[in-house]
Amino acid sequence: MKIFLVSILTFISIQANLFGQDATELVKKVKAKLDKVNDYVADGKMKTNVAFIKAPVGTIKLYYKKPNKLKLIKQKGIAVMPKGGLTFNAATIFGFDNFTSIFAGEQVVSGVKTKIVRLLPNDLNSDLVQSVLYIDEANLLIKKSQTVTRENGSFETEMFYGTQAINGLPDKMILSFDLKEYKMPRGLTLEFEDNLTKEEKEKLKVKKGKLEITYFNYIINKGVEDSIFK
Repeated sequence: MKIFLVSILTFISIQANLFGQDATELVKKVKAKLDKVNDYVADGKMKTNVAFIKAPVGTIKLYYKKPNKLKLIKQKGIAVMPKGGLTFNAATIFGFDNFTSIFAGEQVVSGVKTKIVRLLPNDLNSDLVQSVLYIDEANLLIKKSQTVTRENGSFETEMFYGTQAINGLPDKMILSFDLKEYKMPRGLTLEFEDNLTKEEKEKLKVKKGKLEITYFNYIINKGVEDSIFK
């Protein structure tokens, strides 16, 4: 009986190790695909759905340059600093190098079968608690991500691909986040937040917010001047 139990435990350990290796390899492949994008410029439309904030659909222009230079120019609507979930590249999804990948099953997302991979930082002092990726393995595309941080709340991003799927860049993103304690995910700055009453801020604690961004007119790997980001 003891030998049988040891054999079972050994089998489980081997399987867990193999799943971990598979998850790590899948994450590396996705990251390698995103790493091919050195820079890009994109136009966009941003729709805001946040309690007590009635903002029109905003026209935006987004600039990105490897490894982590980002700038968003807004013509109207909500003011946003493009960090965290608002843009999509290897730096924002894999912003830390030292992590453990764990395979956590499979799930269909928007009609596509995905592999679920949980990323856990090995640095105990990291602001990131965990990030869960739902990966379309056949096309090496992240269909959805869920991120939990210590200081900047939690948020979920769903991606929809089309013209730039080959580069791993979405045509549309939907970012959902909690408004608990009236704290936006890192990078979100609402220009009207100071105008809210105390009662409205209290109500926001149990609400959720959502940003929907549609990208178009991508210009990829054509060079972006550093002066753009000053």
